[in-house]
Amino acid sequence: MKLVRVARRLAAGVSGLSFGEPVTHVYNPLDYAWETHRLYLERYGASPKQVVFVGMNPGPWGMAQTGVPFGEVSLVRDWLALETQVGRPEPEHPKRPVEGFACRRSEVSGRRLWGWARDRFKTPETFFSRFFVANYCPLSFMEASGRNRTPDKLPAAEREALLVLCDRALVATTEALEPALVIGVGKWAEERARRALAGLDVRIGRVLHPSPASPLANRGWAERAERDLEDLGVRL
Repeated sequence: MKLVRVARRLAAGVSGLSFGEPVTHVYNPLDYAWETHRLYLERYGASPKQVVFVGMNPGPWGMAQTGVPFGEVSLVRDWLALETQVGRPEPEHPKRPVEGFACRRSEVSGRRLWGWARDRFKTPETFFSRFFVANYCPLSFMEASGRNRTPDKLPAAEREALLVLCDRALVATTEALEPALVIGVGKWAEERARRALAGLDVRIGRVLHPSPASPLANRGWAERAERDLEDLGVRL
């Protein structure tokens, strides 16, 4: 399957990278949560899509736990019907444990995105008949304090080596799914999609990121996201 091969190449590529201070821990859920990620790709990414949403990188209580982009535990298990045994990263940060589907923390961004998909489309089959959700970067970065560090904040040399691999994977994902529209979830993801996909016949857009750090998202992310989609010509 094309997306599985893309993910395997990306996982192997990023595993050869190294990152220094202030990053002390790097999680790669394409490694320790590979089984769930593979099932996600095989079950929901086997056919062309109209729209592909692209997030930035795994959140500590979402994809870092489940292996699914924006993968809030309860929605991955109960709505997407995906649940497998998840391993542990090595080394593991004591403040960011990976408990897999036993994790009781809820990723707000994932709860908002997948909760919207569930409420709007009712079944995964209806949603995935038109849409797909991917992450640009598969790695989660942490500082000694446990603070999350996003890929855009990495030192230039480390960042550029990572972006080359992630750009290549996004191009391959887009070629496999053949969407008319790729939507960055947040500004940075949109910018990376515009750069990586500049040579392809695909439109690029953006929706507001569902992060709880966003005052706009906290005032009704689903409603704002639907307005963004309508502005991009996506009929719901």
